[in-house]
Amino acid sequence: MENAHQKHLVAWVSLGVSIVALGLKYAAWHVSGSVALKSDALETIINVVAAAGGLWAIRLAERPADHNHTYGHYKAEYLSAIIESAMVFVTALLIGKASWDGFQHPHNEMDSPWLGIALNAAATGVNLAWGLTLLRIGQRMRSPALVAGGQHVLSDVWTGIGLVAGLSLIPLTGWHWLDPAIAALIAVNVLRVGWEMLRQSVAGLMDEAPDSATLEKLHDVIASHATGAIEAHDIRIREVGAITFIEFHLVVPGTMTVSVVHDICDRIEAGLRENLGRCVIHIHVEPENKAKSEGIVLAHPAQIH
Repeated sequence: MENAHQKHLVAWVSLGVSIVALGLKYAAWHVSGSVALKSDALETIINVVAAAGGLWAIRLAERPADHNHTYGHYKAEYLSAIIESAMVFVTALLIGKASWDGFQHPHNEMDSPWLGIALNAAATGVNLAWGLTLLRIGQRMRSPALVAGGQHVLSDVWTGIGLVAGLSLIPLTGWHWLDPAIAALIAVNVLRVGWEMLRQSVAGLMDEAPDSATLEKLHDVIASHATGAIEAHDIRIREVGAITFIEFHLVVPGTMTVSVVHDICDRIEAGLRENLGRCVIHIHVEPENKAKSEGIVLAHPAQIH
């Protein structure tokens, strides 16, 4: 419950930060009339909506399992991230249109360019601090919604840095074509970020296997805690948000009592939870004649007699 409370708090803060950044960027566009700053403000609107969606997803994902969702609601965070990805693509199209209109109907000069640039730089600083924090917290809590939100905010930071650098050249050089050109680059970057978010979210929904380091840790834990068993095979693992689902077959001597087998399983489960965090574990116990000599071989059947 403490972890859930922390997630909710982070999601609320994320929503507040997005609103502050949106206010600064809207003001930057309002005082300057820049197409690029308008594009950046459009993207930040999506940040606000995404932060609200992330808050909803986190609250839903923490609901306990029920008769209609016997494995829980953990995948709600992936759905939130996919919806956010779709919104990012729409934003890229809107920014692209704004850029095209800027090329078709160029402005000779921006109003109060330096004030607009300063306001956008302030919003970029806010996003940089929060994006790094959000990404770190999301990875620690294994929250797809928070990680997606952090990635989105940090993409906004790179956009902001490019904006400040590019727009600063306009009043110095008189190259007014830079305004819509920068907006076009923003659209391309937004598309890139949206694709990466979508790829990661779909991988989670499709139960993609975790990285090799996690798999190696899983094997090491089973091997070190399964003393007395013969082997563990048909090992499967999937990560759904902050929960890891693990299942495998554990081969034990046919003469071993249920009580001893139960103790072995308890040791394995305790070790897995200690090393991998929150886990749902299913161990199918089999007699020695089911040994396949594959997976994690702990002992040859002949050695146990």
